[in-house]
Amino acid sequence: MSTASRNLDAARLGDESFMSADDLRVYMTELETAKASKMLGAMDKAEQARKKLVAALQEEIAVTPEKIAEIKHSLANKTRAAAQRGETEVLVMRFPSALCTDRGRAINNAEADWPATLTGRPRQAYEFWKEHLQPAKYKLRAMIIDWPGGMPGDVAFFLSWS
Repeated sequence: MSTASRNLDAARLGDESFMSADDLRVYMTELETAKASKMLGAMDKAEQARKKLVAALQEEIAVTPEKIAEIKHSLANKTRAAAQRGETEVLVMRFPSALCTDRGRAINNAEADWPATLTGRPRQAYEFWKEHLQPAKYKLRAMIIDWPGGMPGDVAFFLSWS
């Protein structure tokens, strides 16, 4: 290789756009840190939204005759549409397991007293089923439907008629 060629290569290597292996590793670490920071920011926002949801669902709603009629009408539409699709079950409520006094343990273990662990609107939904839908032979099934970090996440209520 000629001296001019070596000087040209050295000039290119010295150019700030060229990164040494060490520089590239530092750059990659910085990128990963930035990605993790961005993900943590998104997770923080998701956690804030989840906390707001838990707080909202913790607050019970006023159960008026109008509200009962509204809920029955909505459920009739959902169950009719599911039946037309040949289904015998419909998801009627999904909520964080934080709304259970045991964070969903009794539901996950199918313990007979799982309804006693419910709080807020999930408890109201269970009571609504017990009073208005169970006499009409509808069944209610509760189960943990996701497992973030291996821990019970959301609970789902399924209404069935089979």
